Amino acid sequence: MRTKKQASLFQTMMASFPSASEPQGDEDAHDPEETSPIREIVETGSITVSKDGHLIHCLTVIGQIEGHYILPAQNKTTKYEHVIPQLVAIEESSEIEGLLVILNTVGGDIEAGLAIAELISGMQTPTVSLVLGGGHSIGVPLAVAAKQSFIVPSATMTIHPVRMNGLVLGVPQTFSYFQKMQERIVDFVARNSNMPPKRFREYMLATGELATDVGTVLEGKQAVESGMIDQLGGLSDALDCLYSMILKHAAGESSRTPSLEGD
Repeated sequence: MRTKKQASLFQTMMASFPSASEPQGDEDAHDPEETSPIREIVETGSITVSKDGHLIHCLTVIGQIEGHYILPAQNKTTKYEHVIPQLVAIEESSEIEGLLVILNTVGGDIEAGLAIAELISGMQTPTVSLVLGGGHSIGVPLAVAAKQSFIVPSATMTIHPVRMNGLVLGVPQTFSYFQKMQERIVDFVARNSNMPPKRFREYMLATGELATDVGTVLEGKQAVESGMIDQLGGLSDALDCLYSMILKHAAGESSRTPSLEGD
């Protein structure tokens, strides 16, 4: 038999434990609003953050860019069917004011990469890219697609001709197709950077730079000196540039007044 004092102590101890009806586990115990940014990073590799009242979206392009075919599960990939809707949503958003694209990619599907690059280059939203590690192959157009591009000193840009896996027919039409695709890349890079097309082709077809391959590897400083990347810098430099572009963009929009047309 419990005394009244023992019964009171027992009730106090039991009250300190969560009941069966209360949510258990780490995910349910936290506020959904607090965990949503973490879930956004895990699920999409991107995040939207706010600073000084300005909302920016950070998009990461990592590993291999996955196109029309699904890559093996062990590959780190960036899926273009995920990125394209994000870019459309960012451009149409009335809240997001800037886009930061962080790249560390080994390349991948050419058409998928060019599709993403064309979307970024066609955005009115202020965009800044930052190359970390590497921007190889189709990562070059993605890096120059932003309105301002940055690269850290230790990163590299690898330029090489178009390559294809699988069955290839050894006919003139195949080589013509390769040449046309290469020209699409050359034209895009020339339109969105300060690198002349002739120099880009020279880098692309250089021999003696890559083992068992044709092409050129440019380190961070060389990429800037060549005119491919705009500036040498890190994350803080890229963010400062993006916020400066946001302020200029907002000032430009606020200064516009509707024109009056006569009858």
